[in-house]
Amino acid sequence: MRILITGGAGFLGSHLSDMLLQSGHSVICMDNLLTGRMDNLAHLLGHERFSFIKYDVCDYLHVEGPLDAVMHFASPASPQDYMEFPIATMKVGAMGTHKVLGLARAKGARFILASTSEVYGDPLVNPQPETYWGNVNPISPRGVYDEAKRFAEAMTMAFHRYHGVDTRIVRIFNTFGPRMRPHDGRVVSNFIVQALQGKPLSVFGDGLQTRSFCYVDDLARGIISLLMLDSDKTPEQRTDRKFLVSGNTGAETASMHEPVNIGNPRELTVMEIAKLVLELTRSSSQITHHPLPADDPKVRRPDISRARALLNWEPQVPLEDALLRTIDYFKKVI
Repeated sequence: MRILITGGAGFLGSHLSDMLLQSGHSVICMDNLLTGRMDNLAHLLGHERFSFIKYDVCDYLHVEGPLDAVMHFASPASPQDYMEFPIATMKVGAMGTHKVLGLARAKGARFILASTSEVYGDPLVNPQPETYWGNVNPISPRGVYDEAKRFAEAMTMAFHRYHGVDTRIVRIFNTFGPRMRPHDGRVVSNFIVQALQGKPLSVFGDGLQTRSFCYVDDLARGIISLLMLDSDKTPEQRTDRKFLVSGNTGAETASMHEPVNIGNPRELTVMEIAKLVLELTRSSSQITHHPLPADDPKVRRPDISRARALLNWEPQVPLEDALLRTIDYFKKVI
């Protein structure tokens, strides 16, 4: 397949590029480098099946030649980034999604949207199934990211229903691994960098809020499985297949075009994560507490019943092993 990845110079986009190239596909990476980094792609430059285009997907969008799939992963993704670039975050979720969907339609390409667990907001249901509509404050500072992704999901389903575009939506839960930026403001990268530098670990609030962390290799494998679902069939053979899912909230029938949670259902408190990082880094750093940001989710845990039923997917890398791999990476870059 010939695949376009928007946001391909980002943490997740670069890992997807690696995995797709290793599977024999051709990858066109597009990124305006607002938060993406060329360092993430340095090892791919010169690869015969890889190319990079510096471009903002909110502008007029054209790619020469055929495309089999379009993966829309362009967006600031950490709280620090979307707080700093709120309008750019809204634009890429709205205008960027519209432009990229238009390209997929023109090329007859499959489209996959990178959505997020943030569409659930500060959830009143735990774990969060895809059928949960969320508890989101649209005018909070972090609402720019939540609402951009919620709009992007609605636009994606509209293109599927109205134009017949073959679409997929992945709701990504907290992810970590090599190539995260050291100071991107995310929990795991913050804790690891602070621990390695002997600085206090910054815990917001009492640290009893929960998160569920997935290693990037597991996440990328799940996303590619969703992208490739039914790829062995011709467009004429493809139908909107339904899958019977038995999950935490009972049985449901789900379509491959509806959102799919990809994440690790192992739920830990932020304090537990901080203590685990201290143990694995053998750091003597202390833990300090800071005011909790507005609308910070109290719980976060995916119900991955759909992913299991549709993709036969679940995470495989144990959290402790994944943290050690990430710690080794940060030892080299900070």
